[in-house]
Amino acid sequence: MHSTAPATNVAGRGRTLRPAFISAVVSLVAAFAAVGSTIPLFNIYRAEDGFTNAGISMTVVAYSVATLTTLLVLGQLSNHLGRRPTSIASLILLLAGCVLLLNVHEIGILIAGRLLMGLGAGLASSSLTSYIVDAAPAQPAWLASVASSQTVMLGLAVGAVASGALVQFGPWPRDLIFLVVIALLLASVALIVLSPETVTRTPGAWRSLRPRVYVPARVRGLLPVAAAVLLATWAAGAFYQAFVPALVEDQLHTRSPLAVGLVFAAYMGPSVLGAPLAGRAAPATAQRVGMIGFLAGMIGIVTAIATGTLVLFIVATIVAGASQGVAISSATRALLHGGTQADRAPTFSVIYLLSYSGATIPALIAGQLSNTFSLPQIALGYGGLALVAALFTVVAARNPHIDATGNSPAR
Repeated sequence: MHSTAPATNVAGRGRTLRPAFISAVVSLVAAFAAVGSTIPLFNIYRAEDGFTNAGISMTVVAYSVATLTTLLVLGQLSNHLGRRPTSIASLILLLAGCVLLLNVHEIGILIAGRLLMGLGAGLASSSLTSYIVDAAPAQPAWLASVASSQTVMLGLAVGAVASGALVQFGPWPRDLIFLVVIALLLASVALIVLSPETVTRTPGAWRSLRPRVYVPARVRGLLPVAAAVLLATWAAGAFYQAFVPALVEDQLHTRSPLAVGLVFAAYMGPSVLGAPLAGRAAPATAQRVGMIGFLAGMIGIVTAIATGTLVLFIVATIVAGASQGVAISSATRALLHGGTQADRAPTFSVIYLLSYSGATIPALIAGQLSNTFSLPQIALGYGGLALVAALFTVVAARNPHIDATGNSPAR
């Protein structure tokens, strides 16, 4: 099944697209800063409103399910309506979620706010990432895949740290971060409005709403390994969202929102630093190295949680974060290899469908088990998933290859 190809705005290349690239990157950072801003507040909700680990885990699931649904239904819409209007719609949905979270005292409000954020994040995951790749400079060659895959991690880290600092040291601890993020999202909307479009509107918008998963034939052979990488690494990210506030309280004996934000950023932040390293190696090699490093980090995390060793926990978190950056960006680069502009939105939809499936399914299971098993035991389960994914990647990773006919089978 093929998607309708949007016409390229040829006149918009070069310097004219630089504002679009910058605007899309800034907007994607703002979008996922909004998503990450909630995490340091989880301990406050637990302490002041009686929310449980299972309830917090359900907010992660609600966010992820909303994102998955949006990717399935709206993942190719930007090919038809344009990158700008769909990107603006994603930012408005995130803004609505932030407004709702200004008054959280019941778990249902938190779930509803995170659900709205999930809808916005899902639309941003296909539209803004495609906008970034459309407008990215040709050199360095790795910039498009790194910017589109790692800006999400940067936004999550920035949002978590800024939220932790404002919650702990600023006025209105439950509200100020959302007011700041609302301002950032409004500024991002203005940037996108002022930026050039990269595709021309084409018919078929209503037909594109039929839920479907489209992967270009040239990269289908690469998809199983990419799935292993994305499922395992995003599962660990969801673990940090749902359970790290409780772990910080248990391990560091503090409910400090800043400490929660810093620990979460210690996993997400190094991902951005590790990603450019992947551009120096072939995708298959980079995925193997990244997943081996990720497994080593997860082993360290599980060991640190079991033994209560704080230094090991922080070091292992950084190792796992940097390694996931290598693995994710190289998997993204492989799937985008040789693609057309029309392939980008559906390819990113598949990438984030896999990513959020990794975040949703293990989090749902872990949330149900959290009343029966201890956090070290739950962490061990995530470590087991990392082991399976790393072994599969080492054995099965392949490089994309363009043959004489222009096709791109895996090898």
